Amino acid sequence: MHLFLAPECAPFAIAAMILIGLTAIEILSMLFGFSLSEMIGKPHLDGHDGVVSGLLSWINLGGVPLLILIMLLLGIFAIVGFAVQAVAAMVWTPLTAVVAVLPAAFLTIPLVRGSTRTIARLIPRDETYVVDAGDFVGRTAKVTVGPLDQGLPGRVSVKDVHGNWHQLRASAAKGEGPLGVGAEVLLVDHKADIFIAVPAPSDLVGPAEQPSREQH
Repeated sequence: MHLFLAPECAPFAIAAMILIGLTAIEILSMLFGFSLSEMIGKPHLDGHDGVVSGLLSWINLGGVPLLILIMLLLGIFAIVGFAVQAVAAMVWTPLTAVVAVLPAAFLTIPLVRGSTRTIARLIPRDETYVVDAGDFVGRTAKVTVGPLDQGLPGRVSVKDVHGNWHQLRASAAKGEGPLGVGAEVLLVDHKADIFIAVPAPSDLVGPAEQPSREQH
């Protein structure tokens, strides 16, 4: 705690506090049926000069949602900064804040690059540019954020014909009871970006999953 409150660690403490705030906002937004990271989307490299574009591309800008990239930068910068100051204190004395920022930033960039490359392979694809929204109608999905009712939309996880996973906003159809997390549902319609779901008939759950296994 002493290191966290020390003036020479102020940049890293501020980064950690911003990260905590963003994490709390993201969790609250998901509870209300949407994701701040999806609202922000992924950054684009258009308009940057060659050097800047090359650097941003090197850290995988655009490979993950912008919010995740920002959170990684803040988190890794804070951890590395505190580590630098802890080592400096053991060897001699903590560095000034301005001096400590330099090695922390230098070490953060390659660590962020490795982290974003790993996360880009793990997170599900939630873009619908490969298929039309209407192509999801008639497919079975699983409730991941819910329960689904006629209030605020939740989220369902569904696999498209190409074997890619999508996280879609969904609500229960009129007259349907709450559909809890983990429930298998059938997407029967959509209004804008919100899909309408009903309980999946038992005879559809098996066949709907069969193409997914064949993709692997």
